Parts: sequence; structure tokens; C-alpha cells
Amino acid sequence: MYRNSKQAILFPLLLAAGVAAGLLLGHYLGRNTTASQLKGVLDRMTLPTNKLTYTLSLIENEYVDSVSMDSLSEHVIPLLVRELDPHSVYIPASEMAELNEPLEGEFDGIGVVFNMATDTVIVLNVIPQGPSDKAGVKAGDRIIEIDDSLVAGRQIPQNRIVRLLRGPRDSKVRLGIERQGISGLVDFEVVRGVIPIKSVESAFRIVDSIGYIKLGQFARTTHEEIRQALARLRAEGVTKLIFDLRGNSGGFLDQAIGVANEFLHDGQLIVYTEDRQHRQLREYADGTGSAREMEVAVLIDEASASSSEILAGALQDNDRGTIVGRRSFGKGLVQRQIPYSDGSALRLTTARYYTPTGRSIQKPYTIGDDESYEEDLINRYRNNEFFSADSIHFADSLKRVTPGGKVVYGGGGIMPDVFVPADTTDVTPYFIEVVGRNILYRYTIEYADRHRDALNAVQTLDELEALLDSDRTLVDDFIRYAARKGVAPRYGDIARSRKLIEAQLRAYIGRNTALEDNGFYANIYPVDNVIMRAIGILKGEEASHD
Repeated sequence: MYRNSKQAILFPLLLAAGVAAGLLLGHYLGRNTTASQLKGVLDRMTLPTNKLTYTLSLIENEYVDSVSMDSLSEHVIPLLVRELDPHSVYIPASEMAELNEPLEGEFDGIGVVFNMATDTVIVLNVIPQGPSDKAGVKAGDRIIEIDDSLVAGRQIPQNRIVRLLRGPRDSKVRLGIERQGISGLVDFEVVRGVIPIKSVESAFRIVDSIGYIKLGQFARTTHEEIRQALARLRAEGVTKLIFDLRGNSGGFLDQAIGVANEFLHDGQLIVYTEDRQHRQLREYADGTGSAREMEVAVLIDEASASSSEILAGALQDNDRGTIVGRRSFGKGLVQRQIPYSDGSALRLTTARYYTPTGRSIQKPYTIGDDESYEEDLINRYRNNEFFSADSIHFADSLKRVTPGGKVVYGGGGIMPDVFVPADTTDVTPYFIEVVGRNILYRYTIEYADRHRDALNAVQTLDELEALLDSDRTLVDDFIRYAARKGVAPRYGDIARSRKLIEAQLRAYIGRNTALEDNGFYANIYPVDNVIMRAIGILKGEEASHD
């Protein structure tokens, strides 16, 4: 009985093994009987432990139809990276140049600042000694044609206009330009060249001995730009500084370290990073900074991130200056950009950074849930955080103390020493409408056209102030213009918003001069409650810490 049962079990197994071996050998003997190919088949029967690599290999080698693995990778890699932290990202080759350009500090183009507020390319400024300046293009010119293409009045997207104007250095582009006082189009041939991208958007003496620097991003040239700006300001008698990092989303870590070094003393810790093996890299000030004795107020808000937070955290933790504004974004992860052979790249989080007191300011996130992470700023607004510091709460476990005894917190951005709420006091329905419908900005373009010679002659902020002060009907003229554009006067709203309207008019007109953003910020700051608070602190009119 036992022998029969054993045979009943073994016979089917042996038969199945024989059939499998026969099918396998028959399949490969029908193709090629070499021992090496048979060995390759047997090797593939051992499954690798990496399922992802194995699956891609199976698709590439065994799938019934031919598949473009490059195309498949473009779909798979973003899905894979999405399962990591919110700041690891795959960058396709087609997007690399556009993403890297602002950080590289230069591009090839014609050297103009333009706007398309009226569906026509209006040249606001020409970069001095740039390609367009050398060709004779002037502020106020309208670009009607680019090479053989009509671009005016065709609702062409601005990014397409940018692509038409840019191109390889030393290549030529023909511009058909409409100029006031000249009938017909004037042709210009512009030879494209290297155009620098400035990360320091504005730097000027704002009042008394106080300087102002607005930094847009941390690009490859940022540290050197800051050094030059500080030197110019010191030459003008500046001994105190407002450093505006609001809206600055970051950039290169080494540039933030370099800028922090300008303000810190020898041996003070700037930042340290830690990777998955808990290996730390610490960066210290070397004592060569040019602004070590300069009193400083750093402005931040919810859009200040990454390198901005490294700089703000380094100064705050070393009791160096006053941080003013609203809680920063909360990005404490360090990315390394790893290139692929096809020109694409992976920005992979490889470490966390910590402020000198040991704070991680990375806000909480859930792996794979980018949506909730991106809604954080909306939730801050809903929770009234933009308007009240009392709405912001930190866990006691995240508390740190600076050498000077100041209490600071990690776990979600840099909390300013002096909280300044968002100011909507003078924002009325009338103001919202004239700004939202672009009427205010379009008025400043037309104003600049009418006063082009006078604006082109402006070379200093004092000259700009004198010119704007001489026009005592600016706001009233704008109100009449807005009425012609369909927004009837609401005199109660206008009285409440008048200071805000006037400041914006003067600022946008000031940007239409050779002063560019200096002309803008020098006129907008009186209605900027964060800047005004910083001025008060640096003047000693109030305590620097709340």
C-alpha cells in the first residue's frame, strides 16, 4: 500500500519535470543548441532580488512588442521619485535649461527688459552696453516684428516671445521697431550676446545710514554680487542694513554659506548637514566678512525657503541681527543634482541641514502625499497665521536657546524675532479692481511713453524723486484714466487706498528708468509695513525683539 502511494506521488512529478525539460530543451534546440545560450536561460531562471530592475529587464527583453525604454523611463522615474520626499524631483532634459538658467547667472539673448501689457512687446529698459544698447534699441520702443514674424497684436504668449528673442551667442536677429515720432518701422539687427542675470534685484541707501538689499535667489554669482553691493553701500555711508529675503525660494547652498560669512565672526558655525550615515559636514565663518560689524535686519516670509532659511537661521542662532516678518517656508532638506547621459537629471535629497543651535526647520511631510504638503501655506492662511503670531505653535521638544539666551524653535521654518502681520488695511474693492484688471500697470506704461525723455534722463534716486514730486496730479489723472477704462471712481475707497495707489504708480514708473528695480523699491517701501518696521528697529525707535 505504501509503495503504491509513493509511486502515485512520484510519477506525476517525474512526468512534469520531464515535460518541462523537454519543452525547455526543445525550445532552445530549435533556435540554437550552444551551451552558452542554454546556460543564459538557466541563469535567468534565478530571480534577482531587485524587482524594479528585473521588471524593466523583462520588458526590454521579453515583452511581445518592442518598447522605447527611454519613453518608458520618462513615465516611470517621476512616479518613483514621487514616493520620496517633496523636494526630490526628476527633471526631463527638455526642462533642464529653463530650470538651471536663473541659477547659472547668465543666458544668451538681446539684453532688454520688456512687458506685453497691451499685447505688444514694450521695451522697458535696455541693459547698458548689452547687444540691444549697442544696436540702438531704446526704452519705450515697441517690437512689432522679430525676423520675419509679426508679433504685435497676435496674443502670442510671453514665453514664446522670449524664445524668439533668445538664441546662441553671436547669432543675429532682426527687430522691426515702432518708435515715437518716427513713421513706419525701424529695422535693427541685434547680435545676441551673454546677458548676466542679477540675483541682487535692488541695493540702495533707503534712509539716513540704512541700506536696503533685495535678494531674489541664490545663484552662482550671488556671493560676489552681495560683496559688491555691500561695498557700494558702505561708500555711501551705510552702516546698517535691511536684507530682504522675502519670496526668495533658495538656490545654491555654498552661496548662502558665503553670504552668511560676510556677517559672522571667525569660528561661528553657519550650518551643518547630516546624511543617512549620520556623517556631518560643518561650515564655519572664517572672519573675513565685510559686514561683521554692520547691524542687520533680515526680512522673511512664508515664501522664503531653503538657502534663505540657512542664512536667516545662521544669523538668528548666532544672535546676529534681527529677523523680521512672518514664518518662513520650512525646507530643511539638501538636494544633489545627479545628471543622466541624455541631459536630464535627478535632484535627490541626500542630507538634512541644521542651524547652528541644532534646529531642523523642515516642516512635517508624509511620503507620497505632496498635495497636503503643497497646501500648507493655504492652511496657514486659513488658520490666521499671516495675521497673528498667536496662531503659531511649536512643540517644546523643538526648543533651542542661542548663546545670547534667545529661545528659538525648529520643526517648520524660521520664526522671526519680530512678527509683522500681512497688511490689508488700505486694500479696498476699488484698489483690487484697478490692479486686478491691470489698469494701474497699463497707466504707468502710457505715462512712461508720454514722459520718455524726462525718464530717460533720470540717473539717481534723488532725480527720480524730484521728477515724480513735480507731478502733483498723478493720482487724479490715474483716476480719470481708470474711469475711461470702465472703473468708476469710488471716492471713499480712493481716500482709503490713495497712499497705496500713489506708491504703486510711482514705483512702476520708477522701474521704467535706468534705475530699474531700485526705482521700484525706493518708491514702494513707504507702504511696506515690514520694511518700515525694520527701519524703526535699526533706528532704535523700538526694541529689536518682541
